[in-house]
Amino acid sequence: MTTDRRTVLADAALDVLAGAGMRGLTHRAVDRAADLPPGTTSAYYRTRQALLTALVRRLVDLDQAELRQAGEAPPPRDVEELVAGLAAFTERRLTGDGRRRSLARYACAVESVRHPELREILVPRENAARTALRDFLAARGATDAEGRTLTLLACVDGLVFDRLLGGGGVLEDEIRGLVEAALR
Repeated sequence: MTTDRRTVLADAALDVLAGAGMRGLTHRAVDRAADLPPGTTSAYYRTRQALLTALVRRLVDLDQAELRQAGEAPPPRDVEELVAGLAAFTERRLTGDGRRRSLARYACAVESVRHPELREILVPRENAARTALRDFLAARGATDAEGRTLTLLACVDGLVFDRLLGGGGVLEDEIRGLVEAALR
């Protein structure tokens, strides 16, 4: 196996959580999802909390890698490019592997209310994409570019959450309205 066994288990745990919810996240379910012998997950992660912590760390690592890559793209030249970039981002969060991670992320966020150690791992971090957005807003004269960046990202996150629950995609007009509000 070329991938570290702990990473394989954390990825399998993400799959289980996204598919079966928090109640379905068990050591046995992760063993099955990883196609490993019974007891493998509990040998690496003795408690459910240890498994959940590993899952959250892996989720954050995957998210940060995605955001790092997004931040390495050329910065948007205008509002339309920013809107298109945010629309593409929301589409990635609503489909395929991004959907799986989004479902797991929201389940973990709720769980972190009762487990502050998870909340500490999930705290939004500075990343290249966030910096590019803040710089875009600041260059266009937005007052409190940092605060507006955080608000804009929270609103985009809210749209993703809403569409995960209700179905459908995020419309570019919705994102355009949020960007325009951040620039006012």
